Amino acid sequence: MKPIGKVLCATGAVARLITFFWKDDFNPESLSGARVLVTGASAGIGEQIAYHYARFGAEIVLTDIREAVLQKVVEKCLTLGAKKIFYIAADMSSPSEPEKVVQFAVQKLGGLDYLVLNHAGTNRFQEWAGDVEYTRWLMQVNFFSYVALATAALPTLEKNRGALVVVSSLTGKIPTPFTTSYSATKFALDGFFSSLRHELIMQKKDVSVTLCILGLIDTESALECTRGKVQLRASPAPEAALAIVRGGATRAHEIFYPRWLQQLRCLWALFPSSGNSVLRSFYNYSSP
Repeated sequence: MKPIGKVLCATGAVARLITFFWKDDFNPESLSGARVLVTGASAGIGEQIAYHYARFGAEIVLTDIREAVLQKVVEKCLTLGAKKIFYIAADMSSPSEPEKVVQFAVQKLGGLDYLVLNHAGTNRFQEWAGDVEYTRWLMQVNFFSYVALATAALPTLEKNRGALVVVSSLTGKIPTPFTTSYSATKFALDGFFSSLRHELIMQKKDVSVTLCILGLIDTESALECTRGKVQLRASPAPEAALAIVRGGATRAHEIFYPRWLQQLRCLWALFPSSGNSVLRSFYNYSSP
């Protein structure tokens, strides 16, 4: 067996052990009447997250930049069983918007049990071309707005023993090609919210922080920017969304979807050279 094959087998065994001893305490009834704010909810993973919470009977506030599309998601959530649902259009590239969104949600629902941070700016998926302004904009959307939303929501989450659910990416655990700016924002999320989790525990504040590490998901935007560039099968958005909802409800520290990402993460951590070789093999690239 080749060295990389042996490494994959070893990391696979570790991942299977983790899965064996991991207990899923998810109780769908716990989400009935739960007060939830979901960002980036007009399409893709955020839209599917909204539908799952609706099926479980939650009270929901949705936000995104596209108001007309949000209205359609709200209508479907009502047919699926949401007990209450509201929406607010907001542009997360504006520093003043996050606090306004949280205030709206608290006013409409009387508090929050879950803050699900899911929105993201466009990932260009291309070689670094020196566009610093784009990186600044993306950092505002993908990182600073997350920090502002969480900061505004922490008082009500602490009061209600609530949960912060942060949707991130494998690109925030492992540097990947063609995602320089995007990866930087996701690494920032990992650092901030993992550190915040420590502080909340040390302060004996009962607010959980769940980081959701996703691979390639079959959303329209993800498929459009990676088509022909990546040799990976995209995972279904509804399943990814359910994994996120379950992770928040069980107050897990981290969830990986699909689960094999844990194996790749272990491989990269233990054997960086081999892990990077495996990672690069997923990409189609021709030197200019």
